[in-house]
Amino acid sequence: MESLVHVREATIVTPSEPTPTEVLSLSALDSQLFLRFTIEYLLVYKPEPGFEPRAVTARFKAALAKALVSYYPLAGRVRAKVDDGSTDLEVVCGAQGVLFIEAVSDHDVNEFDRAPRFVTQWRKLLSFHVADVLKGAPPLVVQLTWLNDGNAALGVGINHCLCDGIGSAEFLNSFAELTSTCQSSFAELKFAPKPIWDRHLLNPPLFKPSVNNNNNSLCHLEFNRVPDLCGFLHRFSSERLVPTSFIFNKTSLNELRKIVFSTSRVDESYYTSFEVLSAHIWRSWARALNLPSNQILKLLFSINVRDRVKPSLPRGYYGNAFVLGCAQSSVKDLTEKGLGYAAMQVKRAKERVDSEFVKSVVESLSQRRASPDSVGVLILSQWSRLGLEKVEVGGMGKPVHVGPICCDRYCLLLPVINQTDAVKAMVAVPSSAAHTYQHLIRSFSS
Repeated sequence: MESLVHVREATIVTPSEPTPTEVLSLSALDSQLFLRFTIEYLLVYKPEPGFEPRAVTARFKAALAKALVSYYPLAGRVRAKVDDGSTDLEVVCGAQGVLFIEAVSDHDVNEFDRAPRFVTQWRKLLSFHVADVLKGAPPLVVQLTWLNDGNAALGVGINHCLCDGIGSAEFLNSFAELTSTCQSSFAELKFAPKPIWDRHLLNPPLFKPSVNNNNNSLCHLEFNRVPDLCGFLHRFSSERLVPTSFIFNKTSLNELRKIVFSTSRVDESYYTSFEVLSAHIWRSWARALNLPSNQILKLLFSINVRDRVKPSLPRGYYGNAFVLGCAQSSVKDLTEKGLGYAAMQVKRAKERVDSEFVKSVVESLSQRRASPDSVGVLILSQWSRLGLEKVEVGGMGKPVHVGPICCDRYCLLLPVINQTDAVKAMVAVPSSAAHTYQHLIRSFSS
């Protein structure tokens, strides 16, 4: 039975002070075809004793209006460049506003401790779903939902063309800090960096590739197409997807690391927790799907390039500043060669990304509209490093749950509240593979 959510109010919130009226160009990374969707966050709170819901709602709207003064492009509208003939995007800034929704629901806080029963169980906690980010919808939607047990859920949708995970988390922490009654403007914030637009820093021709490119490092596996030997896309579109989640604590991560070392080459001396965990998830996923041995699989994951490009991007740059790392393998090698082999593919994918690699990606996007394919692909996103668990709002403290609005076929690594060394992996898999995947993800083997 689907939970009920009743919308009490839906209003447009505009910046609390005058903001520039202008048209801003988005970068080549912002304009990518595969980023034209909405990032949807769900943060759940247990309000402090004696809180007043009406006062909290009013504080949220006031804080949102203040935050939009410095983040005024979020109150604009994204569109394709007029008469440009390219796929580049721009944002029309005219203080058009963002959508704020207040709602009530029969959800309760305890249900967020486990995976949802079905992929869209929490869909209405962000009632306004943007199907096409270029159709004039507000780039930012915020929904405050009062749960059945007196707790609260904060649903946030942000147009991915305007900012990446790091940028959106910086905005959320700025907004949250403004909900404190002692803050009256963005200039008074103690922790949030000043937002920087400067999208030209990731655009050609100012961002020119070097003539001394290393051809090996600039091989863009993430944009290459591979044959679909098993009806891969049809399977994911026709089968019911089953949400799964599993928490990896410090002990389990160390166990995986030991397995990786025991099955690695001698010259591979160190692996990060991300490399170890993503390899285990990728390999468990591949084994559970029972694919043909010669099917080529990819693991795509975002790599922050703010400090990898030369010169580095300024602190507070909130645009899309990541490229896709790509680990690639046949099913046979991935499933038979051991966890160390899988971790090595992830490690090498990360090591390929330097300033020249980023420049080459920008050129590929600008010249040939390169875009990743979906055949054989598992996308993994590391939300556990964004700082979403620190989004502390006035009257409600820090969240007791952080995750997506909907559990989908891409895998999210999420923070575990009050366990700084733990990570929750959430992904939806085809129903025919769900039982096997859940067994494999819990069974640590080489």
